[in-house]
Amino acid sequence: MSSLNSNIDLKLCTRCILPESIPGIKFDESGVCSYCHREESAVAKAPEKREEYRDKLDQLIGQVKGKAPLYDAIMAYSGGKDSTYTLKVLRARYDMRLVAFTFDNHFLSPAAMENIKKITDRLNVDHVLFRPSWPVLKEVFSRTAQEDIFPVPTLLRASAICTACIGFVKGLVLKAALEMDIPLVAFGWSPGQAPIQSAIMKTNPALIRQNQQVFKKSFPQEIGKKIESLFIPDRYFDEYADRFPHNVHPLAFFDYDERLIVKDLEELGWQHPKDTDTNSTNCLLNAFANRMHLNRHRFHPYVLEIASMVRQGVMGREEGIEKIYAEQDPKMVEYAKKRLEL
Repeated sequence: MSSLNSNIDLKLCTRCILPESIPGIKFDESGVCSYCHREESAVAKAPEKREEYRDKLDQLIGQVKGKAPLYDAIMAYSGGKDSTYTLKVLRARYDMRLVAFTFDNHFLSPAAMENIKKITDRLNVDHVLFRPSWPVLKEVFSRTAQEDIFPVPTLLRASAICTACIGFVKGLVLKAALEMDIPLVAFGWSPGQAPIQSAIMKTNPALIRQNQQVFKKSFPQEIGKKIESLFIPDRYFDEYADRFPHNVHPLAFFDYDERLIVKDLEELGWQHPKDTDTNSTNCLLNAFANRMHLNRHRFHPYVLEIASMVRQGVMGREEGIEKIYAEQDPKMVEYAKKRLEL
């Protein structure tokens, strides 16, 4: 038994770290969860699959490198360890022309901002910082802190607050790619955040348009009007139909060891922030978002991601338990709560 807080005790899978509160989860007589059994064959095939996708990325970059007018790829760059390491891989391994795009949600750790400046300079990468007005984001985060406005499947892997933030990032970075005719959009998803099958994927304009409409309609009308500028204009889907890029998230198929990654990045001058929670190396809102999700759903919004990494062997089970089942820092939770005036 592990404690999420003093009032909640949950049974955990004996192989990964998933709790009994995950919707639909089942355990066998040994305490192994249905997710572990379902993914056994995929985990067994992971090494050959990772090699296959590394070859795919090599071929894709070979096809597009140097062909675009300005940049080979745009990187959604938060300054955290995973996006920083992905940025380094794309520069060091492929010598790509990159522009990094940072969405400043008004909760970026000052240390993360320093890391962003330092790393983009060290890697010789151009950088764009996009910062929406505070009143608008405050309204968005206040609403999503108090209400799950998004579809239930989405909330299995992210809090409502993070779902809003990530949705803006995806839309804005794709909009920038279309406007600058950039063939690749890169993300620093960890191996547990998104399946390897989606690690190299051509974006589909019709599907993107549909998803954007669903996302926008999730917000109350009065908020929807205020965030219109954060979405892709409808006319882009026709005007730039032949420009829609490939999405890539290389950490799904490159070797991943968090300690080695941090050590590698520290040699570049990156420093681990001391003001973020156990699941973020860039955001001061994350602990509060996690707490709100835990209160409503009784499972941590990162638990499926971390459990998948434990299952794949890229993270030890005890480390996964520490990341998920340690208490959220009350000072960080209170900091975000006060800023949002909740």
